[in-house]
Amino acid sequence: MIGVDYTPIITSVAEHGVKIVFIVAVVMFAQVVLKRALPKLLALSEKRAGEREIEFKKRVRTLGSVIANAVTVVLTVIGGLMILSEVGIDIFPLLTGAGLVGLAFGFGAQNLVRDLIAGFFILMENQYRKGDVVKIADIEGLVEDVNLRRTILRDLDGAVHSVPNGAITVASNYSLGYSRVNLDIPISYDADVDKATTILNKIGTDLAKDKKFGELLIKAPQVLGVNSFGERALEIKFLGDTKPIKQWEVARELRRRIKAEFDKAGIEIPHA
Repeated sequence: MIGVDYTPIITSVAEHGVKIVFIVAVVMFAQVVLKRALPKLLALSEKRAGEREIEFKKRVRTLGSVIANAVTVVLTVIGGLMILSEVGIDIFPLLTGAGLVGLAFGFGAQNLVRDLIAGFFILMENQYRKGDVVKIADIEGLVEDVNLRRTILRDLDGAVHSVPNGAITVASNYSLGYSRVNLDIPISYDADVDKATTILNKIGTDLAKDKKFGELLIKAPQVLGVNSFGERALEIKFLGDTKPIKQWEVARELRRRIKAEFDKAGIEIPHA
């Protein structure tokens, strides 16, 4: 319109627009720097006693992901409040209202708070990380993701389970540091125990020398002795240490070799 001076409006838009763009740019830049720098900073921390390099990297990756996501949320909220303040919206009532709403919902969010606290201790105590095989809340599987609120597991059937951290009372980690082959080998009461023991120990020694399976072992499987007197068989305890998550692969190969060698030696494995 003729006679209308748009200069103040343009000046105001330009001034606030530049500040808003600057705020957005700073928040985005901080997030990028955080995601790149945090893993490197965590990698400078000392390894725990007996912690292997691969375990250390898994712990750093998990902690880095959780901390980066949490700080990203905080930065986004702060940036959003600064933008609202810049465009002239009084954020004090928003903060006050948020406090009241938070108090109202606090009574109904006890489970969420419990999940967050439990998740914090799971990560800080290094109970498990991404890539570990665990049993939590009576579910066994591979940890595909873990954060402060929940843990994602994928079981052997491929099913994905989302477990709230607050529901975890006991966490069994099958792959922290090392894993173990733990077999009870049944033999007939008529069989020669000493002969069976010799065969089993040789199988363990040969497996440790194998090109493929030797790489999976930390300690060759050995016989500990007669573990129990069953109704139909003696059970011999056979143990060995493997690299994390390799115990099942090693156990399958051991069973195959045990069956073949026992057949050759005439040692009966009783049917259940």
